Amino acid sequence: MTQFSANLGFLWADRSLPDAIRAASAAGFDAVECHWPYDTPHDDVSAALSETGLPMLGLNTVRGKPGENGLSALPGREVEARAAIDQAIAYADAVDARAIHVMAGFAQGDDARQAFEANLSYAVDRTDRVILIEPLNRHDAPGYFLQTTDQAQKIIKAVDRPNLKLMFDCYHVGRTEGDVMTRLTNLLPFIGHIQFASVPDRGPPTAGELNYKTIFAHTKALGWTAPLGAEFKPQNTNENSDWLGTFQSKT
Repeated sequence: MTQFSANLGFLWADRSLPDAIRAASAAGFDAVECHWPYDTPHDDVSAALSETGLPMLGLNTVRGKPGENGLSALPGREVEARAAIDQAIAYADAVDARAIHVMAGFAQGDDARQAFEANLSYAVDRTDRVILIEPLNRHDAPGYFLQTTDQAQKIIKAVDRPNLKLMFDCYHVGRTEGDVMTRLTNLLPFIGHIQFASVPDRGPPTAGELNYKTIFAHTKALGWTAPLGAEFKPQNTNENSDWLGTFQSKT
């Protein structure tokens, strides 16, 4: 049976993070993940994880200043970028999060690539946890440095460390690149986490251009056993989890 992780950056976002963890457990999710948990004491998060038995799959480095979307590909901002990485590693260690998504930020050009690779090298040298990088689609995040899976694959090869992996978000790939199942197959050795949402509206996986029944079956056929991350924007409370039973019972 396919397992699912609730991304609490979007699901139950009206609740405190510990209460959102409890809601995800009650709804039947197998794991949780989050965006920026730093305003919540890590002891409170750890307590909720222990109470529910859910693992925390991942969290993000901070975005930076207002209007920014990460720091690690910004030339000249290395001190801030590495402080954000240190902060994320410390929080991940405290709650035993399996992975850290290092956010690149709005940048372009070779200087940005070099800065990103240097900061990623810094990250993978300071933790055994998985470090993730995620291409964001050009519609939602115009100007974001990391935009395609091919670009991400080249960076992962350049840094050349086993704990640097690709966050493959079917939503972002579907909006920008398409051919989601072929890319899943070809990129499988590089993938550290898989997320999903409907295309193009980023809603639950029951509608839109992508057939998630087929995609989830495909990930299972590839031998993927880790929980898949539900990172979509619900329009109402029921959408947080009312789709879950259908996919759990059929995939």
